[in-house]
Amino acid sequence: MVKQFDEFRQSLVFKLVFAVGLTLLVSIATWAYFSITSQEERLINEVTTGADRLSSTIKLGTHYAMMLNSKDDITQIINNIARRKDIENLRIYNKAGEIKFSNQPGEVNLRTNIKAEACDICHRTDPPLVHLELEQRTRIFEKPDGFRRIGIITPIYNEPGCATSDCHFHPEDEKILGALDVVVSLADIDREIISFRNGVIGLAVAAFLLTSAIIFILVLKLVKQPINRLIEGTRRISGGDYNSRIPAPVHDELGHLAEVINQMSAEIGRKENELNRQKDIYRNLFETVPCIITVQDRDYRLIQYNREFADRFDPQPGDYCYRAYKGREEKCESCPVERTFKDGESHISEEFGIGKDGSPTYWLVKTSPIRDENGNIVAAMEMNLDITQRKELARQLEKSEKKYHAIFNNIPNPVFVLDESSLDILDCNDSVAAVYGVDREDIVNRSFIDFFTEQERSRMAERLRSETVINQVRQVHASGKHIYVNIRVSPSEYPGQRVLLVTTSDITKRLEAEQQLIQASKMATLGEMATGVAHELNQPLTVIKTASSYFMRKINNNEPIAEDILATMAREIDGHVDRTVKIINHMRSFGRKSDLKCGPVQPNDVLKRTFEIFSQQLKVRGIAVHWQLQPDLPEIMADADRLEQVFINLLINARDSIMDKVARAGKGEVEKKIFLTTRTETDSVIIEVCNTGVGIPPAVMDKIFEPFFTTKEVGKGTGLGLSISYGIIQDFGGQIHAAGNNPEGACFLIRFPARQST
Repeated sequence: MVKQFDEFRQSLVFKLVFAVGLTLLVSIATWAYFSITSQEERLINEVTTGADRLSSTIKLGTHYAMMLNSKDDITQIINNIARRKDIENLRIYNKAGEIKFSNQPGEVNLRTNIKAEACDICHRTDPPLVHLELEQRTRIFEKPDGFRRIGIITPIYNEPGCATSDCHFHPEDEKILGALDVVVSLADIDREIISFRNGVIGLAVAAFLLTSAIIFILVLKLVKQPINRLIEGTRRISGGDYNSRIPAPVHDELGHLAEVINQMSAEIGRKENELNRQKDIYRNLFETVPCIITVQDRDYRLIQYNREFADRFDPQPGDYCYRAYKGREEKCESCPVERTFKDGESHISEEFGIGKDGSPTYWLVKTSPIRDENGNIVAAMEMNLDITQRKELARQLEKSEKKYHAIFNNIPNPVFVLDESSLDILDCNDSVAAVYGVDREDIVNRSFIDFFTEQERSRMAERLRSETVINQVRQVHASGKHIYVNIRVSPSEYPGQRVLLVTTSDITKRLEAEQQLIQASKMATLGEMATGVAHELNQPLTVIKTASSYFMRKINNNEPIAEDILATMAREIDGHVDRTVKIINHMRSFGRKSDLKCGPVQPNDVLKRTFEIFSQQLKVRGIAVHWQLQPDLPEIMADADRLEQVFINLLINARDSIMDKVARAGKGEVEKKIFLTTRTETDSVIIEVCNTGVGIPPAVMDKIFEPFFTTKEVGKGTGLGLSISYGIIQDFGGQIHAAGNNPEGACFLIRFPARQST
């Protein structure tokens, strides 16, 4: 019974009923208290007001008798009025406190204490108070019979009639002559108040009990039963039954709570299913992850491990990590798991052991602490990544690096590794010393631009950053002499930065050999042009010979020479001498060994100058030349003398092709024409040399630029003209190719990059 009461006392129903009942009790008690107090004050106020009016009536009733000093009349009036049931005492006091009139005869002429209850109202101060409010003149006191009395003291003022009347002698300055004291019984009022109080208390108790009972029933019905259903439902949910539903018949807060709990149950069920699914996923990941994972306690015993570990090391139940990994009987000297247990941090190490198949195995270890809910380290997770293959690759890479380093150092051509922005030399091979005459140790960290002349450094720096192939570049040897190289540039990666991999090929000796070959070709060309040059020189010499013979004849005959004839013949001699000098200088310039420098060249000018020396060769053979030169042709970067040799070689080939066609035709008519054309296409300069000769057979079109290849008869060609021309054009960054002429013959098209204006 006591246990059930304790359970009930701890229940929500008891707490709700108790709280509501206590609130109701306080509310009803407060209402009852204020109701009783208000009723009592109302009744007392009514009695007080009535008593005060009675006092005023008595004063008015006795006023006339007092003016006549008729004591019998005053006594009669007081006695008559005192006959009322509720009036117990009527007294008239004089100023000295004597009872002059009373409904109790035995009190007449008795002197009371001036500080007594009735008189003290006015005499508590000196002088006594004259004017008092009703509340101040009222007193309530209790008699031995248990009922209260109310007394009202009313001052009797000194009126003008009293001061002037013949029957009185009260001075005019006296304000109070006496006081009327009326004492009224409150027995009926007290009985009424007690009856009202008992009724109110009874009503309050009844209302409290009835309301409490109703609240108790409602709480049982509306709160306890739904809460019991909620408790039962949550117990089922806590037991794992997420499909059960809590009935919610009403749509109040508890009904909403039931719906929320049902939703929570469904959500918990969904979350648990998702959690189980994720648990299975992570378990599967733990088992199938392609690295080794183990969980170890402080004794290095394997608590858990994944499939990869089991397949690689074949551990036994309750095995220790050092035994499973390495076949040891004690822990390793340097153990990352041990350090993790000591400081609670992750640690990394590289380990070596023997796999299940007996093969050496390397792995990278990383450990991590596992803590309980209090933050204490209870285990350590060790994750291992097999790096055996990487180790093998590292060994192979090391061998490869050694091999390629040896290749790098033994490449016969110098190889430089340059910083992409500054062009400083970061590394180079040993061939640099043989080509540039400077040791590898002395050149590293120097600028590659230092190998160029000061005038070319800025331009070559820009070309190194923007071009991949730079042919026939002049550089400076450590001895101060010039060397010529071809440069190949390729962007590459160097540890930590972008670099330029620069390879140079020393072509100095090749160029010297080519120059000798070119010079020999020039000499051969001069030999071929000897007849034409002789004819070119013979004409001005004939003019000079004729003029000199004329002068000698005139001198021998002592004949005078007219001044105009003398002046004309002198001008002719002077002009032909200049022409002879020009031909000789041109031949000498052409035969001189060309410099390897490149500079701005106007192709039209070179083409015209070439024709000057070769025009007689064509004229005597009746070959016409058609010019189509673009007047504003851009300049190109080349060497004028070497470019002139290219044009002479092409003109010689055109001449020979036309004359070969003439020979084949016999007496037939043959068109003998050479077309010289220049034009621009985008950023290129195009030069065309076409002829109406026999043309080039398609079968040999791809071989015509090969050294020593010729279609001419034996003894009529060296096979070097087109090959040398091809090399010269390549050195200037140009291209040359041959094609058939329309309708017959051959065309050679040369393309040079136009020089960019600065």
